[in-house]
Amino acid sequence: MTIVILTLFAYLFGAVPFGLLVAKSRGVDIREKGSGNIGATNVFRVIGKGWGVFTFTLDALKGFIPAYLFPRLADVDPVYGVLFGFVAIVGHTFPVYLKFKGGKGVATSAGMLLGVAPVAVGVGFFFWVVCLVISRYVSLASIIAAIAVAITVWVEGEKATIVKVVLTVMSLLVIWLHRANIKRLMNGTENRFGKKKGAAA
Repeated sequence: MTIVILTLFAYLFGAVPFGLLVAKSRGVDIREKGSGNIGATNVFRVIGKGWGVFTFTLDALKGFIPAYLFPRLADVDPVYGVLFGFVAIVGHTFPVYLKFKGGKGVATSAGMLLGVAPVAVGVGFFFWVVCLVISRYVSLASIIAAIAVAITVWVEGEKATIVKVVLTVMSLLVIWLHRANIKRLMNGTENRFGKKKGAAA
């Protein structure tokens, strides 16, 4: 019963729209600005760097806390952290509070990964930074990082198979949520990092 309750709480916690709340605290409805996305990238572009980093941190904690802390609260195998973290990501992406229209889950996925697979996070973050510096596309950097994470958990070989499968599904979900960005990248219409106008990652 404890696992069921924590799973439900993980979804409700993950569904908290921190990006929307942070922007509203500054008098802005982030859904009506930039790309309209409630994630950290759009907050970064519309509200400012500091608020964007703050939002990213809060969204990452939505994944990290369920993945790392919940298994300890329930006194169960740490592998359950994958379940709790994944559900939190689903909550962020499909929040009940916003009619299931949420963010793309990059920050929340990073937080979840940090809780269950820190090595994969390090590799993913490295590729994200390198890709961003070279291309200046946040969306492309996020997609490359997702692919790097999926490959790393399989190559690393120390995680349970269920962990590898779930993290791979997470990576595929991040890529799928960026399908519109992929089309813009192919069409040459995707915004580069630092621009105020246009679609965000």
